[in-house]
Amino acid sequence: MSKAKMILNKDYVIGEVDKRIYGSFIEHLGRAVYGGIYEPGHPTADKYGFRQDVAAMIKELQVPIVRYPGGNFVSGYNWEDGVGPVDKRPKRTELAWMTTETNEVGTNEFFTWAKEVGTEVMMAVNLGTRGADAARNLLEYCNHSGGTYWSDLRKAHGYAQPHNIKTWCLGNEMDGPWQICAKTADEYGRLACETAKVMKWVDPTIELVACGSSNSAMPTFAQWEATVLEHTYEHVDYVSLHTYYGNRDNDTANFLARSMDMDAFIKSVIATCDYVKAKKRSKKKINLSFDEWNVWFHSNDADKKIERWSVAPHQLEDEYNFEDALLVGSMLITLLKNADRVKMACLAQLVNVIAPIMTENNGAAWKQTIYYPYLHASVFGRGTVLNPIVKSPLHDTKDFTDVPYIDATAVISDDKSEITVFAVNRNMEENITLDVELNGFGQFEVVEHIVLEHSDVKAVNTKSNPNNVVPDANGNAAIEDGNVKADLKKLSWNVIRLRKVK
Repeated sequence: MSKAKMILNKDYVIGEVDKRIYGSFIEHLGRAVYGGIYEPGHPTADKYGFRQDVAAMIKELQVPIVRYPGGNFVSGYNWEDGVGPVDKRPKRTELAWMTTETNEVGTNEFFTWAKEVGTEVMMAVNLGTRGADAARNLLEYCNHSGGTYWSDLRKAHGYAQPHNIKTWCLGNEMDGPWQICAKTADEYGRLACETAKVMKWVDPTIELVACGSSNSAMPTFAQWEATVLEHTYEHVDYVSLHTYYGNRDNDTANFLARSMDMDAFIKSVIATCDYVKAKKRSKKKINLSFDEWNVWFHSNDADKKIERWSVAPHQLEDEYNFEDALLVGSMLITLLKNADRVKMACLAQLVNVIAPIMTENNGAAWKQTIYYPYLHASVFGRGTVLNPIVKSPLHDTKDFTDVPYIDATAVISDDKSEITVFAVNRNMEENITLDVELNGFGQFEVVEHIVLEHSDVKAVNTKSNPNNVVPDANGNAAIEDGNVKADLKKLSWNVIRLRKVK
């Protein structure tokens, strides 16, 4: 059996985990809202129309922040359409996804849902068809205490207390030709700068996210980031990153190595941010918001057949398999490895639309394969990311060289009493023994070793078989001579939880 080693030292750390790194995303797209989080008449729906079976799964994930209402949708969205009496709200042609938006759910309803599931809202403003004026009005509506037109309108709509939304996105993917009213870097940079200024004049306590490139393959990457930040550097707090991966050529080894591309993307954006910092002689540090990431490709062909102007169609409904869960695990590990600069991230999306949770209209809800690494990282990955030395056997794939079979990181809790090791074994043929050396931590014991594995990389969870791919605490991690020894099964996601001996 091959061997790998992880060396941990209590003084070697990457940085604190901002809990918002485990955020997610709900867009007015497909059945994310209508039939996803919201379905009046469903057997589990509460008085507001929110599905409680879905809410329970989201609460289990402990999602700290959810981006809303888009996404591409926001670049054509008039936020005023989604407030006030529901029966007076207009239906609109929605040009991002060629559907009809009923506006039955809007800002206030979403805020109510967020409170219900215990999460915060990351609100996006429309910098496509609109600009600074609509953005500052929405902010005043949401956050101002009262005594002004927009804050008093919120009160008239039944929300006496301000929502106090603290994180705001300045548009979405504005470099993309698919975007409603896409812009050049200079056009967007100027608009984002002026919008940021007026928004912080309305509420100086908010944090703002500027749009980075839609993905690292964009022809303008990373000049886009540099130009946008030259305009906005002193007025924003984060720059966004988006990426999705697929396995269209059915090459599992190459697919599972794509988290290395994600890491390179992050490093490039950090370098660009710091270049602008140096150029401006600034003392301010811009951090990263990786506010769209996931696997996305399964539903591409089906989406071509959707009837235009339908309401809440089955759209972007990827059915995730076991190998997708492994890559999602490695992507979570990658985010943790960069926790010193990646302070927010959003698994896109949360329900039905490229999501860990799937529902049937007026029926069941179930957890997809990717639900489980997301759950484990969110629940057990709070604290400080350690900076390990990982020695692993390597392999090459079609697009990547020197790919470690073992992709791993570790997080220590704030009170230093627990250490959690997250590890993916990418080896398709054999188990690998992992030896974790603990230096300076004191004596620890193994609480549990959770393993997600399956003999079929294409195995999925469905309504009729929701527990086909589920984790089990059947790992064999144990303490031997002060070190942790564990057999990591071939193609597996592993969570090794350690607790300090009192």
